[in-house]
Amino acid sequence: MTPKTAPDSIKKRDGSIVPFDDSKIERAIQRAALEVLQDPRRADEIARRVGALVVDGLGRAYPGKIPGVEEVQDAIETTLMEEGYGAIAKSYILYRENRSQVRLAKSALGLKDDLKLPVNAVEVLKRRYLLKDDQRQIVETPSELFRRVAHHVVQAEANYGSDAEISEVEEAFYRMMRNLEFVPNSPTLMNAGTALGQLSACFVLPVDDSIEGIFQTLADMACIHQTGGGTGFDFSRLRPRGDLVGSTKGHASGPLSFMSIFDKATEVIVQGGRRRGANMGVLRCDHPDIVDFVEAKVGSNAFRNFNLSVGVTDAFLRAVANDRPFDLVSPRTGQSVRQLGARSLFDLIVNAAWRTGDPGLIFLDHVNRRNPTPAVGRIEATNPCGEVPLLPYESCILASINLDKMTKDRKGDGETVGGAAVEWGKLRDRIHWGIRFLDDVIDVNRYPLESIEAATVGNRKIGLGVMGFADLLIRLGIPYNSHEAIAFAAKLMRFIHKESLAASEKLAAERGVFPNFRTSRYAQEGRKLRNATVNTIAPTGTISIIAGCSSGIEPLFAISFVRNVLSGTRLLETNPLFEKAAKELGFYRRELLAEVAKRSSLAKVKGIPAGIKKLFVTAFDVSGHQHLAIQAAFQRYTDNAVSKTINLPADATVEDVRAIYLEAHRLKCKGITIYRYGSKPSQVLSVSEEEESRPEESPDLVAVDAEYAGGCIGGVCDL
Repeated sequence: MTPKTAPDSIKKRDGSIVPFDDSKIERAIQRAALEVLQDPRRADEIARRVGALVVDGLGRAYPGKIPGVEEVQDAIETTLMEEGYGAIAKSYILYRENRSQVRLAKSALGLKDDLKLPVNAVEVLKRRYLLKDDQRQIVETPSELFRRVAHHVVQAEANYGSDAEISEVEEAFYRMMRNLEFVPNSPTLMNAGTALGQLSACFVLPVDDSIEGIFQTLADMACIHQTGGGTGFDFSRLRPRGDLVGSTKGHASGPLSFMSIFDKATEVIVQGGRRRGANMGVLRCDHPDIVDFVEAKVGSNAFRNFNLSVGVTDAFLRAVANDRPFDLVSPRTGQSVRQLGARSLFDLIVNAAWRTGDPGLIFLDHVNRRNPTPAVGRIEATNPCGEVPLLPYESCILASINLDKMTKDRKGDGETVGGAAVEWGKLRDRIHWGIRFLDDVIDVNRYPLESIEAATVGNRKIGLGVMGFADLLIRLGIPYNSHEAIAFAAKLMRFIHKESLAASEKLAAERGVFPNFRTSRYAQEGRKLRNATVNTIAPTGTISIIAGCSSGIEPLFAISFVRNVLSGTRLLETNPLFEKAAKELGFYRRELLAEVAKRSSLAKVKGIPAGIKKLFVTAFDVSGHQHLAIQAAFQRYTDNAVSKTINLPADATVEDVRAIYLEAHRLKCKGITIYRYGSKPSQVLSVSEEEESRPEESPDLVAVDAEYAGGCIGGVCDL
């Protein structure tokens, strides 16, 4: 109980006056005491006793006055010292100094952080998302960003409801973004409420077999990249290299030559002035230039702005299984130009993927078996990371629910490591609001082309996904590399998909079905939906950095690591759940965190309980087949697709890649991408080469780029 002499208010560093809260003092002392004593019970006792003394002392020192934050912190230090807790006082002083450095770093970034986010999240917001004036000065805070987005998106509600409802819906949109429970894709954050107004993340553009068609698509790509979107292309309609050009009787240069032009254009167009563009290039397995496409990145630095995927058919994979020849067909004539051993071509694919990470595979027949609108067209390509198969000119709006915020423990605060439960009611609520938010985005979106607007509005495809899956597993006490994790992934996504469809059905009843519904598969099933698709599992990248959670459905990439930020500054980051567990179980030491930061895994770090090592696994602890099993579990209940990198160790073999590619098809994934560590000269995650041989002597730390959140180590990531 706060003594009667306690101050009524406290002055914050920004000069604002807020009510005095003695519980914050107690928590600060408890944190410092726990770090020193490694005994939660004693730490709680000291925090209560010393906290009461601090509050009483402040009341007597500032009668009728308002102390500032610094005076309160000085009082905590002094009281700890006077009560004989010198070691705890030192721990508190170090924590205070660290917080001071964080504030200094944020100040250097030139913005006000009103959500108390980590430094790297603030830097990402500054670089990509927060509005600037003509002098490039930040003119909004993080919470104002979310208010801007909510206010812009909710304008769609005017088409369907009353003004009173609009204000309530805006508050719901704002609250779940501000609480970092739900974050939309990057273009929505960047462009909502601005002159650009383009909010879609993913596009697929057709590439016709003519100079006019090719360069029109190039111009369309440039418009999309300028507004922050990523593009996918199927180049299979282009005639092969050396084929006849009817108008000149000359020789065609082939699809790869034109892909090079697209790649160079992407290099010079910075998306919305904030990031470089990303592309997916697809070529069918039966195209005559398929061998050149498969080996395009082997031994070269070509196509740096493209992910490459071979569009494979069931017929091709049957020919691989039976070791039969396979026809390569001219897209100009529709006739076979030669045959190639299917198994030999597949060998080239898996060898190239082993060496460079490209190409991946898109399973075209399975994608089109799940195509909700086959009467509208056949799907031939995806967005840059493969999670959204789209018809020509379609775009899709994505968002992700932060699963790390969807748990509760016995106290209901959601903070337990290994002892939490999913808060299904809360998750259901955020799913329904998320589907409504994304459907509204379609209406307020400013599309770069009329053809894109027509295709997008015709099917109203949206993709609500998740991030923080690895964090959720840790809270539940489920190791990522366990059979239990696979079963839980399926249970979770089944629930998300069921509720997403229910939300879309509800919107259809209120607003009507999507325009192409009559000829869709849903009409045949008698189910009225507002949206042709509702779920996508995307690589969340920078939005998961903002939300402070793990990326998409990827495992943790490291437990403790250094991040390269602020023009060369390196900041040590530690997974907060691991740090909490270390303090609660009594093995927390700063030296231990430094040791962990030298390793890609906890497996060989001494002084960590076996149960913690089992729970806090990283991508390096997870086998390729377990990565794939998690992807397949999510894909089973995802109507778009799943972006998941199958991370493999440096010593993985070509046969490992082959087995994963074939297994992905058997498990009915829509696509597959692998990355073998170290197979690219530059990658966004690095671990000391000496780690396995002399880890205790290696001075190098696990290091990541400023915007790396997990998953795509060496490819083109659509963030």
